Amino acid sequence: MIDALTRTVVPPKPALWRRWTSLPMFSYYNRLLALVLMCNALVLLAVDFRAITVERFADMVLINLSVAILIRQQYLINALFWLATRVPRAWPLRVRRSAAKVYHFGGLHSGAALAATGWFAAMLVVQVARYLQQPGSVSSAWLWLSSVLLSLLMMMVIMALPRVRSRFHNGFERVHRFAGWGALLLFWGLTLLASSEASTPLLHSGSFWMLVLLTLSIALPWLRLRKVVVEHAQPSGHAVITRLSHTTPFAGSSTAISRNPLLEWHSFANIPAPGEAGFRLIISRAGDWTGRFIEDSPRHVWVKGITTAGVANVETLFKSVVYIATGSGIGPVMPHLLAAQVPTQLIWSTRSPRKTYGDELVDEILRAQPGALIWDTDERGKPDLVQLAYGAVQTVGAEAVICIANQALTQRVVHEMEARGIPAYGAIWDS
Repeated sequence: MIDALTRTVVPPKPALWRRWTSLPMFSYYNRLLALVLMCNALVLLAVDFRAITVERFADMVLINLSVAILIRQQYLINALFWLATRVPRAWPLRVRRSAAKVYHFGGLHSGAALAATGWFAAMLVVQVARYLQQPGSVSSAWLWLSSVLLSLLMMMVIMALPRVRSRFHNGFERVHRFAGWGALLLFWGLTLLASSEASTPLLHSGSFWMLVLLTLSIALPWLRLRKVVVEHAQPSGHAVITRLSHTTPFAGSSTAISRNPLLEWHSFANIPAPGEAGFRLIISRAGDWTGRFIEDSPRHVWVKGITTAGVANVETLFKSVVYIATGSGIGPVMPHLLAAQVPTQLIWSTRSPRKTYGDELVDEILRAQPGALIWDTDERGKPDLVQLAYGAVQTVGAEAVICIANQALTQRVVHEMEARGIPAYGAIWDS
């Protein structure tokens, strides 16, 4: 099969006007982000900005803030994947390929967070102007709390910019956690202050109950924080296979683990095996944290929340799928190979697979899929995964490609496949 795929001729891309929807700038993520901003713009155009009350500003802030927070709730994420994957395979491919973009829901989060920050900034500007005209019309406490809150929101927006986030990911994570908690407390402070100044009972306020819901949503994963025992098998200095037994997750889910729950969390794909309790994680050397984890594997790790659905869950929407994986990207793919819910063709590119990940894991993969193409880059060099993916789709008649690799390679494979009319999916690195 390798020789046949390496001889595949990938056709040129169609004219731009025929494939414009496949361009990264028109991704479903960006479409959802733009939709949220457009809805907010329509609201802004429909009202007289000069006459809008602070209550209306607050309502728009809270509506957008609610969308931004709730769309990241683990239970809601799993519900969205469940709903999207209920689409029958008998339905037209164009419907199924759109439903499979469910994992782009982060566009709603980003759009709503930007809109909430914009509305809050506008509200603060209006209130400052009123304060300057009539100092007694706005309390100094409200202005101070709001100024600090806007600073936190702006800090979170800046740290979430793609280039900043990728370069300072640990900083992004900590700013979002601690600034997010601080922002929530300040929202509570503003709500209590507004209720006190207006002599309005809190229980009669919609803002109060929405803040209660948002607080519960944020707190829920932390209420499930626990320290669990782990076991390790280390086939090489590059990777460790960690086993957890506290639960048995569904195939296609991920778990976030930490050695210090207040500072740093890392998500890994769960690898449950049919008929076995517990699950495994493949942790490969990809930075300081994973390097320390491999060299000094802990006896316990922290976990929080519930296991959450990942991109590869969309495989059930298709009659057959080609999986492209590189290195430890085999982790998110393995549970789907073992579950065998959909006919698949695996192409795994990695350095010395048996030496790096162990004979047991490689043999397990080959038992699940004897026709898997395992490309040893130490022996054959780096492959053209676009060529291999396209060739595999044509050979096995697959309906879609799912790529689990580094960011640049994933984006390239997805774009090249989509440009040629082949549904393709991969992580989008939006968190």
